[in-house]
Amino acid sequence: MAELSHFDERGASRMVDTTAKPDTDRQARASALVRMKPETLALIRDRGVAKGDVREVARLAGIMAAKKTSDLIPLCHPLPITGATVDFAFESDTVLRIEASVKVFGKTGVEMEALTAVSVAALTVYDMCKAVDRGMTIELIRLEEKSGGKSGTQASSDALVTRKPYHFGARAPHCFRRSLADRLLNPSGADFRHRGRGVDLDESRPRAGGYPAICSRRC
Repeated sequence: MAELSHFDERGASRMVDTTAKPDTDRQARASALVRMKPETLALIRDRGVAKGDVREVARLAGIMAAKKTSDLIPLCHPLPITGATVDFAFESDTVLRIEASVKVFGKTGVEMEALTAVSVAALTVYDMCKAVDRGMTIELIRLEEKSGGKSGTQASSDALVTRKPYHFGARAPHCFRRSLADRLLNPSGADFRHRGRGVDLDESRPRAGGYPAICSRRC
């Protein structure tokens, strides 16, 4: 396993010295999901939110955030970004997908810039729409792909994280919280049950970042 590069041999924090690294073309792509009520997504799609065009405001926020990443993340290098885009897709009637792509010709990658862009774009969507839907959730912020540099091209695997996570219905919060608590208290994974209903959790389904499996009834 690679060592953590942001600490020196004494354990002190440091900015990685990239002086000797060659300048190369680098690119990173990240994504995030915003889950909301169908009515909220319809307002976004039809540009019906009172504050304005949600996607365009969030797009500008994401691009601005990419340029300010080194001000937000302590040990990131300030980079002369050469390109940044933020795009949106309606994954379903309740899910807005945000994807950011960032480019640079430099000594280090732009993974954090892409991740920051989708994070701030998603937060902007929430801010723009919170008056009509405070129950929105931001989910699955992740790096999709990076290229350039010593490690070359790397793409994220969908083996553990599904692109379209299972929909949580009205009963889901209780079921999900219960299963998470069980998993923390009982790491062995024995006999997870949906409280009050005796429903087995489906351990065969993919998990996002190690979170518990979803109730087999898709509660």
